[in-house]
This record gives sequence, C-alpha cells and structure tokens, in this order.
Amino acid sequence: MARLALLGVLLGVLRVGSGSPEPESLLLPAPQSCPYRCVCAADLLSCAGLGLRDVPATLPTAAADLDLSHNALQRLRPGWLAPLARLRALRLGHNELDMLGRGAFTNASGLRLLDLSSNALRALGRHDLDGLGALEMLLLFNNRLTHLDQRAFHGLGALSRLYLGRNELASFSFAHLHGLGATHLRTLDLSANRLGRVPVPALAALPAFLKNGLYLHNNPLPCDCRLYHLLRRWHQRGLSAVRDFAREYVCMAFQVPASRVRFFEHSRVFENCSAAQARGLERPEEQLRVQLGRPLTLRCNTSAPATRTVWVSPQQELLRAPGSRDGSIAVLADGSLAISDVQRRHEGVFVCLATGPRLHHNQTHEYNVSVHFPHLEPEAFNTGFTTLLGCAVGLGLVLLYLFAPPCPGCRRCSSRSCRRRRRRRHPRSPIQELGAPPTVVSSSPPSRKASVHKHVVFLEPGRRGLGGRVQLAVAEDFDLYNPVGLRFKAGSESTSSTGSEGLAMT
Repeated sequence: MARLALLGVLLGVLRVGSGSPEPESLLLPAPQSCPYRCVCAADLLSCAGLGLRDVPATLPTAAADLDLSHNALQRLRPGWLAPLARLRALRLGHNELDMLGRGAFTNASGLRLLDLSSNALRALGRHDLDGLGALEMLLLFNNRLTHLDQRAFHGLGALSRLYLGRNELASFSFAHLHGLGATHLRTLDLSANRLGRVPVPALAALPAFLKNGLYLHNNPLPCDCRLYHLLRRWHQRGLSAVRDFAREYVCMAFQVPASRVRFFEHSRVFENCSAAQARGLERPEEQLRVQLGRPLTLRCNTSAPATRTVWVSPQQELLRAPGSRDGSIAVLADGSLAISDVQRRHEGVFVCLATGPRLHHNQTHEYNVSVHFPHLEPEAFNTGFTTLLGCAVGLGLVLLYLFAPPCPGCRRCSSRSCRRRRRRRHPRSPIQELGAPPTVVSSSPPSRKASVHKHVVFLEPGRRGLGGRVQLAVAEDFDLYNPVGLRFKAGSESTSSTGSEGLAMT
C-alpha cells in the first residue's frame, strides 16, 4: 500500500509538470520598450517636459516623430540618431543647447523638420548640420546666434523655410545665403536681429518668390535712400513680408537707438532722396498679356550661358525637365518654358533661375503673365440685305403716292366757311392795307407812348404820294406780315384826307 501511495504522488507531480502552458507564457516580449516616463503611440515618441539632461539611451526604432522639447539638454552625442532610420521630425526646442558639434545629425538623412528654437546656440559651424540633405524646415529662432559660417547651410539643398529671427546677427550674406541655394527657399526670417548693414544690390538680386518671404522688420536698418526706395517698391508691389509688417520696419537716422524712425510713416527723413539712386537696382518684370488657349514660350535670358536652369511657377512649383506635374507646362532642353494651351491657372509670375560658372550666384528673369479672354468678333454687315430692304421700302412709298386716294381733309373746300377760314389764315400784307381806304381812324393824343414791341412807320414830312397814295418811310425792323395794331393818326386839319402832312401811322 505504501508503494502504491508513493507511485500516485509521483504521477501527480509528473502530470502537473507536463500540463499545458499558461496564456501569459505565449506573449513575446517587445524588442524595445518605451523609455521611462515617455509616451509612445504608434510612430510617435514624446519625452517633452521631463527635465531630461541627456537623451534616453534606448529609443524605439519605429519612431518617426520625436519630441524632446522643454527639457534641460545641453549636448547631443554624435551618432545618437543611428537607430531611428524612419525619423521625419525632431523637436529639440526650449532646451539648453549652446552648441551642436560635428556629427550630431549624421544619421538623419530622412529628417524633414528640425526644431532648435529657444536654446542657447551662439554659432553655427560648417559641419554642424551635415547629414540633413532632405531637411525642409529649420527653426533656429530665439537663440543667441552671433555668427554663421559662410557655408553653414551648404548641405541643405531641399530647405524651403529657414527661421533665424530673434537672434543677435549683425550681418548676413544675401549674395550666397551662407551656402544655401535659393532654388527651393521660400521663407527667410531675419527679423528682430541686429542687422545694421544690408547690401542693397544683393537684396535686389534675390528672386521674386524669396523677396515675398524675406522678413527684415525690427532690425536697426540704415536710413539709406536706395534701401528706402527698394522697400517702398516691394510694399507697392504687395510683397507680404513688407506689407504685413510695414509698421515694424525701422531705420536709424543718427546711429542712436533713440533715433529710430519708421520707414513708411516718416517720409520726411527721405524727402531729399532721389528716385534715380534706386534706378536699375531691380530688373523690372516683363509684362506679358496672353489670350486664353494660345501657346506661350518663355526664355530665360541671362548675361552668360547657364549650365542649369529651373523655373518657379505662380503656384510655387519647382519646374525642371520634362515639366510640371499636371503636364501643362514643359521645360525644353535649352531651358525655355513652353505652355501649349494657356489657362487661367497659368496667370502670375514665372521666375527663371539660371546658374553657371560665369554667372554671379543665381541670375533671375521674371515674367508677369496675365491671361485674358478672346474678344468676340462682331458679325459682318450684310449690305445686300439692307439694299434689298431699302429698295422694297422705296417702291412701297412710290406706289402709295401714286395710287392711294388723298385724305378728305386735304381736298379743296368750296364752302363759304372754308374760304373764310382760309382768308383768316392768309392775312393781307401791310402794303396792301395801306393801298386800301383807311377803315380805322384813331384820335388818341400824340403824347401817348407806343409799346416797345410795336413797329413804327413814319411818313416823310412835306411829301405826298402820287395818285392819292402816301409814300412811307419804313423802319428797318418793321414786320410786313404782322399788321396787327396798325393805326392811322389824323392831324389838326383833317382826319379823312390821306395826303395830309399830319397823318402818321403807328
């Protein structure tokens, strides 16, 4: 019995040891865990606001967006981004970084956004930003930058927006942009720095799309006549960087901080500036007016042969051979731009950028294209139809004149009343009435004044007419066909004699 009991205990132990595994034992451990106190969600990793003094040692390889802002980071060790092959955005703002050093971003070839704002950076070296060939936006505002190497941005070929505002920069190379190409650059923020010397010809040579995004406000700019006319022209053209911050463009009148005046509000400072000083600084845009649906060819005219030519469309699209994404614009082998069917979306400023060994930096040529609708031609005047219509109308009038009976009122009337009406309508002339015997004799006194509207006929004194008629002297303004008011006035001798000397007619 004892042996049987011992055998049962051994079988129970073996059954327990060979039982089915628990469900927890089937779960595989994660290859890398989320750093302590950080938040991981899909491809997002946030370690913001944790007071970190150094970057976590292990980072998830799936992270595409890494946020390390609002910490106390002071250094970035070389190669620390090597595990993050998918990284696209890196936020390091609001830390205590005072330098970057070579190799800080060597393994971030796919990075698009780099935020280094609100740190303590004082300078950018030539190799501090190496390895960022795909970078599109770089935030460096609110630092303490006083120096930029001449080629600090030489490897950032795809950069489109660079923010350097609120630093301590006293100069900036606008001619070469510190190694940065202007092909993709659309925004360059240099506001709130210490720029006291600005090369005006280099500013004028920038392409139009970069002028629209060049922010220079809140700098102690010099009160230079050429700079004043250049900025005023940009303001009149409606460039947003100048138009939106017009009140914040100031200059130093007497090299004293208290002598700051506003460019566009205190024009009396520049009243002695001649516009001839700014003439020729900017190459004017070539104005082109094209009819809708017509072909258009734009040539990039440069002072020397160019080895590379690109175009920028009004929609800020970079145009290289073979052409635009929608296929409506083609870039030819000689660098010209061709549009086979001009539409309204092609309206705006086209900018050509040409580079070459004999060209100074980038030469630009701008075309301002305006599209208008075709004018509808008026229909041709049909002279045959109008001639036929005129002949028909004329023939109808002739037939109406020949064969239509006259109206009853137009016949000659023979009644006595009709003849009386006709006699009233055609009164006798004053000469005829003078030849007849007088019918009305007036004995009004000679002192009565005649109306100013009546005409007077005087008898010549001492003369009598022949055959019983009176010879009259007629005034120049006597109305022969209006005898109304004609009266004879008798003299003192006789009122019936028509030859008397006292007879007068008024």
